Amino acid sequence: MDYNALWTKLEVKVDRMIAQIGDKSPHVAAEGRYDDMRHDWWTSGFWPGLLWIMYDMTGKEHYREAAWPWDERIEQCMIRESNLHHDVGFQFLPTAVAKFKLTGDTDGRRRGLQAANFLAGRFNLAGQFLRAWNQDKTGWSIIDSCMNLSILFWASREIADPRFEQIACAHADTVLKHFMREDGSVYHIVSFDPANGDFIEGLGGQGYAPQSAWSRGQAWALYGLANCYRYTGHKRYLNGAKRVAHYFLASLEEDYVPLWDFRVDQPEGEPRDTSAASCAASGLLEIASHLPETEARLYKEAAERIIRSLTENYASFDDEAFDPILREGTGHRPANQNVNVGLIYGDYFYVETLAKLRGWRQHIF
Repeated sequence: MDYNALWTKLEVKVDRMIAQIGDKSPHVAAEGRYDDMRHDWWTSGFWPGLLWIMYDMTGKEHYREAAWPWDERIEQCMIRESNLHHDVGFQFLPTAVAKFKLTGDTDGRRRGLQAANFLAGRFNLAGQFLRAWNQDKTGWSIIDSCMNLSILFWASREIADPRFEQIACAHADTVLKHFMREDGSVYHIVSFDPANGDFIEGLGGQGYAPQSAWSRGQAWALYGLANCYRYTGHKRYLNGAKRVAHYFLASLEEDYVPLWDFRVDQPEGEPRDTSAASCAASGLLEIASHLPETEARLYKEAAERIIRSLTENYASFDDEAFDPILREGTGHRPANQNVNVGLIYGDYFYVETLAKLRGWRQHIF
């Protein structure tokens, strides 16, 4: 595949998206147009993160200008009453921290550190996990948080304070111990006793059932654990990422794009999830970057096959009535929410993967 030619098409597409999306905070495009979610919603960082990658890859100022205000906007959720939770990494890594890394903006640094402090405050000492949502489930933790750990690792290095890394490693170790099954599949949700930290049960969450394997959850795990290895050098995280990756790759459909859950009872006719595919592709390249060439080839070639299939079968570059890059994302199938739609995080990870395949060496997560 000619990645340079594909990138040229992508620039045209993203320029059109800037005009179509404007100041909206996109999450889902059910009818071809992206919606506008509140800024404390967990997906608010992905659109500006996509723009920061475009800026870093091209140096074109209009991407920088479109991305610039987003960390300040999301920071307002820290000031007023909001529903920020474990996903502040998803929100501030692609905005505040990316801005600081690429421009040296000290307000971006300050906001990133504030978000890391907020996330660290959700750590349950007895159970060694980061609490998930803000409802009454104080003992719930979710696999998505693997991806949010990077803001703790970044903060630990930025201010030379090991406490952030200690919390991130403790949570990652809990993922290895309680979320990951022997075959490399993972739970979406694990419930602990918040008072004494005892494991209670694994839950299906956005997956088909408690013992099933929600495909985007597998992608969060393989990518997040690979990031933990990059920051720490602890082989247990790389080995964990590889185990999840092997399960993911062994379970893919023939076109290398997964169903929304690998263990759905009646798979025929069930929807795909292109967001799981694009996230996993970027994570597979992260795994490959830490391995000798002979071993890395498995993961890199798998990522390339996924991107080729997404590009040829699911991407929309020329349809001006369709905002997203990717079709056929699945958000929450058990609740029948956001099925067969465009998803901004699917678009983000598609761009991130393509940037990596063209030699991009920065890291947002």
